Amino acid sequence: MATFLVVVETGGFASAARRLKVSPSVVTRAVSELEERLGVRLLTRTTRSVRVTEAGMSYAESCRRILVDIEEADNAAAGAHAMPRGQLTVTSSVNFGCMYVSPIARNYLSQFPAVEINCWFVDRMVNLVDEGVDVAIRIGVLPDSSLQAIKVGQVREVLCASPTYLRQRGTPTRPEDLSQHVVIAATGITPTPEWKFRDGSKSATVRLQPRFTTTMNEAAAECAVAGFGITRLPLYQIAQGVKEGSLALLLEDFERPAVPIHVVHREGRRGTPKVRTFIDMAVEALRNDLDLQ
Repeated sequence: MATFLVVVETGGFASAARRLKVSPSVVTRAVSELEERLGVRLLTRTTRSVRVTEAGMSYAESCRRILVDIEEADNAAAGAHAMPRGQLTVTSSVNFGCMYVSPIARNYLSQFPAVEINCWFVDRMVNLVDEGVDVAIRIGVLPDSSLQAIKVGQVREVLCASPTYLRQRGTPTRPEDLSQHVVIAATGITPTPEWKFRDGSKSATVRLQPRFTTTMNEAAAECAVAGFGITRLPLYQIAQGVKEGSLALLLEDFERPAVPIHVVHREGRRGTPKVRTFIDMAVEALRNDLDLQ
């Protein structure tokens, strides 16, 4: 079951063999014997790809539950303080992952030498169950699901500009004043030229014409620090610049509501030591960060 599940998660026999550190023939034989015993085709093989059949998808989901139950039973027998070991897969968005998750992972690995961490920093919603991910750090309102979630903070989306720019062009006091300013758009935060604000109990929308548009938040921040214009970014990403005085926050009374940060996982009540200890470390680190409050 474990071998079959790795083939499903990695998308091929060769990739599964690399993860399991065995030869491809060992993986192929294990899956073939499993299919023969079950009397059903779990995978469709071609010269170019391996696809999971409908029966295989259902069986893979059952395998995940069974293997988690087995690991939990082993952990319970070994004791709650068993040493974490094995491979741990963690995911988050690219920017947040680089700034926050990567340092947590390095600290974790220094404390638990028997664990290997695979970090997926991608700007898409990763399916923890289907893609075999243990822990996700997610920014935003979560959809209803069977996953477990622990709130650890929130992200403010703020407007900022350099003091030099503000001295030259003035400081906007209302959202509509932005039409008289140079705007820098980071598409990950503001994908359209219509910027939304909160005006008391109502929402307000201002249509702008950005002079500079980028897919990278870092580029927008650097452009703002250089005095080119006003941008909107997550507070955590420009907090250091605000503390140092290279950036100033604008229109704080018109900010949209902050979005929550959660540590999400799919463990049962007991959880495996590697996942439980990583979650504990991540929750503590993120809750103690003042830029995420």
